[in-house]
Amino acid sequence: MIHTYVIISIAVLLSVMILVMIGQKLKVAYPIFLVIAGLLISLIPGMPHIEIEPDLVFLIFLPPILFEAAWFTSWQDFHKWRKQIFSMAFGLVFLTSIVVAYLSSSIIPGLTVAMGFLLGGVNSPPDAVAATSVLKHVKIPKKITSILEGESLINDASSLIVFKFALAAVISGQFVFRDAVQDFFTMAVGGIAIGVAAGFLFGAFLRLIPSNSNIDTVITLIVPYIMYVGAEHFHFSGVLAVVAGGLLMSYNSHCYLSHTSRIQSGNVWSVLIFLMNTIIFILIGLELPIVVAAMKDYTISEGIFYSVVIGGAIVLTRVIYSYTLMYFPRLCSKELRLKVPKPDWKEPFIISFAAMRGVVSLAAALSIPAFLPNGEAFPHRNIILFVTFVIILITLVGQGLLLSPILKLLKVSDAGSELPEEKQEVILMKKLKETALHKLDNDFSGLAETNSLVRHQKHRLENEMMMMTDKANCMASTGDYVTAMNENKDVLRQIIQAQRNELHRMKREKTFDDHVMRTIEMQLDFDEAKITGFAH
Repeated sequence: MIHTYVIISIAVLLSVMILVMIGQKLKVAYPIFLVIAGLLISLIPGMPHIEIEPDLVFLIFLPPILFEAAWFTSWQDFHKWRKQIFSMAFGLVFLTSIVVAYLSSSIIPGLTVAMGFLLGGVNSPPDAVAATSVLKHVKIPKKITSILEGESLINDASSLIVFKFALAAVISGQFVFRDAVQDFFTMAVGGIAIGVAAGFLFGAFLRLIPSNSNIDTVITLIVPYIMYVGAEHFHFSGVLAVVAGGLLMSYNSHCYLSHTSRIQSGNVWSVLIFLMNTIIFILIGLELPIVVAAMKDYTISEGIFYSVVIGGAIVLTRVIYSYTLMYFPRLCSKELRLKVPKPDWKEPFIISFAAMRGVVSLAAALSIPAFLPNGEAFPHRNIILFVTFVIILITLVGQGLLLSPILKLLKVSDAGSELPEEKQEVILMKKLKETALHKLDNDFSGLAETNSLVRHQKHRLENEMMMMTDKANCMASTGDYVTAMNENKDVLRQIIQAQRNELHRMKREKTFDDHVMRTIEMQLDFDEAKITGFAH
């Protein structure tokens, strides 16, 4: 039996990787392509039905995905756009839940407002996985990416809290607004406190106890689960615990992770999250038969109609909220109109259109119990599940496929960044080279005279400083710096490839030890990565 499961798992993983490669060949973001592939696979006659286990998503997949997203979130960008991020993550989630609650209860026969809030809590948050995965494949202004990724980090917390309160109201038949508000702040503050405390504790532990890159990597994999489970155990927000802890540990990672630990853990996390994402998105597509089979009290056409109307209302609410958030403060403040440049009307539209629902919404819908405590079937569970599934398809597949053409049509440019990234990189590296030379001249000038290795290091830094100066001058003088930079990168890549070919030729001669050859080859890989950048 175990042997069979292992073979099936290997076959599934291999199939998913092949599908991802096909998606890359077709230039379709792999989350979108995998959902479509899952839908098509689920229609194959005789295909076994695979149902997502909600606890599996919330416990196994959600903590590491949120932790990784928080780890690589820019503190500077998060702080810069914090007002808009928190307004979208909390204010928009609550507003969307209210709109969906009253709209769905008015168009779906028998659906109460409490059940409508249940549907709203499920569908109000854009998905963190979908946002980061799809946005990597399109050129989008940095500000918009920062707001979307920051929002998707914390909106799961607010939406899941709405979902829990609505579920309790449906089951118990009671809802006290004052108690709900109090419980919300308790869950949020408690979750953040546990995340921050765990981040400090594990940071101090790694700093005080000697370890190596393998141990450090394993601990970073364990930490998000401890944060999430610890917070949920005390009925706090596990999502906010993981996000707060991840942001804190990322900011202080230089204090307790060595350079080898950072490189190794970064590579391990990149592979792990990619694997989790691929499994999640193909599972969404494979849910089609289960969702359709649950539709007993409604026809498919009725379900699609409700889904399109509610999905349209969700998108429209987001558009109106985004434009209001951007323009209303300017209407109220003359000082703001004079000091701050007029915002680009395209930004709110893209922020609205790039919001896609994903696995958290589906898992939340699936986690609605099939029966009430008295043994009766949970009312309208099937239509809530169906509407959620269709909205995911509309936003993830529909909007995801249209996003790139719309960006091209709008001719969106990243006009908000003060300095191009390439210029920032040159300025920073030049400053670090100056610091290194200053350290050598002040503390090791005598040693540089007597030790040829130290003297060589000084000459190398001086040469690199000259190169940085030349590069800065090239940026200032060259009309098309991007073309010049790409030509230089192409030359360097060809030089490294020639070195790699020579290394492989010497490997065949069997004169040098294999581990020495691998070390040199790894150095060439790092040299090439400096030019091309690490693939994520």
